[in-house]
Amino acid sequence: MKRRSFIHNGAKAGIAFSLLGAYACKDGAKEKSKTDVDESINIPDTTPFFKLSLAQWSINRMIRRDGMNPYRFAEKAKSWGFTGLEYVSQLYKPELEETNYSEEAMQNFVAKNNAEAKKYGLTNLLIMIDSEGPLAAIDAKERKEAIESHYKWVNAAADMGCHSIRVNLQGAMEKEPWIKASVDGLTQLATYAKDKNINIIVENHGGPSSNASWLASVMQKVNMDNCGTLPDFGNFCVVRENGSYYDSKCLEEYDKYQGVQELMPFAKAVSAKTYDFDKEGNEAKIDYVRMMQIVKDAGYNGYVGVEYEGDILGEEEGIIATKNLLLKTIDELT
Repeated sequence: MKRRSFIHNGAKAGIAFSLLGAYACKDGAKEKSKTDVDESINIPDTTPFFKLSLAQWSINRMIRRDGMNPYRFAEKAKSWGFTGLEYVSQLYKPELEETNYSEEAMQNFVAKNNAEAKKYGLTNLLIMIDSEGPLAAIDAKERKEAIESHYKWVNAAADMGCHSIRVNLQGAMEKEPWIKASVDGLTQLATYAKDKNINIIVENHGGPSSNASWLASVMQKVNMDNCGTLPDFGNFCVVRENGSYYDSKCLEEYDKYQGVQELMPFAKAVSAKTYDFDKEGNEAKIDYVRMMQIVKDAGYNGYVGVEYEGDILGEEEGIIATKNLLLKTIDELT
């Protein structure tokens, strides 16, 4: 794929302004955060090869714990200097469940988000879908029910002008049954989505899907233009203590750099996950220069989504620190 720059020099100045402005909004002589991250801004001279989007999960605590309206997502993303939006279905679940995801409720979800995106001049990119059933279930009937449960989100994404929905491949846990069920589930769902110009993309998101070589094998077997991956810089735990996908101690982790490299040939989006930062503003456990070099070397020139998931910095601070880190890597890439 031929690389081309998405952000021109004028936009680069806007990035600098947005980052500086975000920090300036803090109390003038405020003490540094608990991590003492250096908040100085060094805007690179090189034009970025990617655009910046914000994953809504980065503000899940503002929404779920603090009661912020999820429809303020575009407003927040705009204030932090992002141009793309990555929605998370479960953050609208309380509202949509009340009507059992009625057609009217889904249309309202679409209309509100479209209005907000238009108001702030942002681009709807994708919806991350959770809790709609196991697309890799061994039982064909259960798998079919999960496939059809995703249809409403394919329709919503199309009506919002998104390019993709992100799905999970939960169900079977053993390699061969999981691959077989995953290929069938994705093929059926991607076939439905094809005529609506929606991609079905899979994130490494716990369990077998975090084994990048298995997931790459699934992509090769599906072999459809509108089926791909969303490589996440984290989320490479393949075995947890209690056998869950997310909620216990990790016992076995796939090599994250190898994993991203294996998933990039199929990537239609990229998730820049962060947890915590050192005093220089680098991610404490992920070498961002190495990760972004892998992304660049793959010829990727689309959106890179910021997904802050840390516990020490607040969500706003973590989002800005992640954005700053991504921009800082640009001049260090070859």
